Amino acid sequence: MNRNGNTYTFLYAAVMVVLVAAVLASVSIALKPRQKRNYEIEKKQNILASVNIETTAKTAEKIYAEKVVKEYLVNTKGEVIKGDAFNTDLKKERAKTPDKMALPVFECQTDDGIKYVLPVRGTGLWGPIWGFIALNKDMNTIYGATFDHEGETPGLGAEISTPAFQKPFKGKTIFDKSGKLISIIVAKAGQSAPAEHKVDAISGGTITSKGLQKMLFDDFTSYKAFLTKKKL
Repeated sequence: MNRNGNTYTFLYAAVMVVLVAAVLASVSIALKPRQKRNYEIEKKQNILASVNIETTAKTAEKIYAEKVVKEYLVNTKGEVIKGDAFNTDLKKERAKTPDKMALPVFECQTDDGIKYVLPVRGTGLWGPIWGFIALNKDMNTIYGATFDHEGETPGLGAEISTPAFQKPFKGKTIFDKSGKLISIIVAKAGQSAPAEHKVDAISGGTITSKGLQKMLFDDFTSYKAFLTKKKL
C-alpha cells in the first residue's frame, strides 16, 4: 500500500477520530459523577441564597441539611404529589401540559420563620434564565430571590444575577388586595406600575427583563392553586 496515498490518509484519519472519540467519551464518563455533585451543590447554594443564607461549596450541603426542612412536589391543583423534588427538572415540567406538571417546593427554616422556595425558569435574550423565589408564610410577600442565566450579555441582561437587581424583590407582593395574581412587574424607567409589585428593569437589558417578568408570571400561575390553598 502506498503509505502516502489517499487510502492510507483516510484510514489514519478514521483511526484517529475513533481513538479521540473514545478518549473523550471515557473522560466524560469519568467526570460525570463530579459534574453531578457540583451541580447539586450549586443548586443547594442557590436555594439557600434565596432565603439570604450565604454558603460556600464546602458548607452548602451541611447548611442545606439543617435549614431545608421539607422538599415536596405539587401539581397545578395545589395538591402534594409523590416524587423527588430536588431532582425534578423544571425545564421538562414546563414543557408538559398543566395537568401533568410536577412543581418543586422547598421549605426553609430561617431566623424569620419558615419560607417557601419555588424554582422558576424562562427565557432571556440569548438563552435560558432561571432562579429561586422565597415567599413568606402569607404566600404573597417575597422574602428573597436569586436569578442566573446561561448566556445573557455581560453588563446588560447578565445583571439579573447580581445582588443589585435581586435585592429590590424583597418585600414585593405577587397578589393584589383582591387576591388577583399580578406577579412582579419589571418596569423600565418612567413606566407606571404599583410600587408593591414593581422592580426596576435593567438599563439596556429590556428583553432579558421582560423575559424574567414573563418567567415569574408563568411560574407563579402554575403554583397559584398551591399558594392560595397554603395561605388559607
